[in-house]
Amino acid sequence: MTTTVIQSDNPKLLQQTVDCLERGGVIVVPTDTVYGLAVLPDRPQSIERLFGIKSRPANVNLPIMVADKSQLRDLGAQLGPEALMLLDSPLVPGALTLALGVDRQASPEWLQNREEIAIRIPDDRFLLQLINKVGPILATSANRHGNPTPNELAAILEQLAMPPDLAIDGGVIDTVPSTLVNCHSQPVKIEREGVISSATIDRILHAQSR
Repeated sequence: MTTTVIQSDNPKLLQQTVDCLERGGVIVVPTDTVYGLAVLPDRPQSIERLFGIKSRPANVNLPIMVADKSQLRDLGAQLGPEALMLLDSPLVPGALTLALGVDRQASPEWLQNREEIAIRIPDDRFLLQLINKVGPILATSANRHGNPTPNELAAILEQLAMPPDLAIDGGVIDTVPSTLVNCHSQPVKIEREGVISSATIDRILHAQSR
C-alpha cells in the first residue's frame, strides 16, 4: 500500500480528505501545533490501524478534535466552571487541550468505555472546515510512539510503521505541543506545559476571583 500525498493548496483537498475519512482511512494532516494522524471515531478498524501506524499502545486513548462547544456537548463532555472559563478565553481556538469528564448517558457509543476525554479546538481553518463536515475526529501527533514529531511530511512517512491512506503536505511547520489542562481533576492541574504557559492558564482561571 502506498500513501496518496496531496498539497495543502489543492482545491479538491477538503472533499478528498472527507472521502478518505468516511471510507475508513487514516490521514496525516498539518495542524496549528504539529502534524497529526487522524481518523473518524466511530470506525474501530480505522482506529486499530492508526495505533499500528504509530506503534502506539492500544490502551492509550486518543485525543479528540472538535470545532466548537456545541460538539463538546454532543460528546457528553462535562463542562465545569474552569473548563468554561478556558473555552471562552482568547486561548481557544488554539494550542490548548482540556481533559474533561464524560457523562455516559449523554455520550455516543464510541465513548461508552471512557471516563475522561482530552479535547482540543484547533486554530486552523482547514481543520475546522473538515470537522464541521465529518464531526469530531480522533487525532494524535504523527510520529512513531515515543519519538519526536518531525516538522515535515517526508520524515513523518519515513518514520511511521505503516503507510497512512492520505497525507496532506503543508510544508515545514513549527512543532509546538499544546498545553494540557486537566479540568476533570480537582483542583484543576496542568499536566503538560506547551506553547501556552502555566502562568497564562493561572491568570485566566483566577480572573473571576479577583
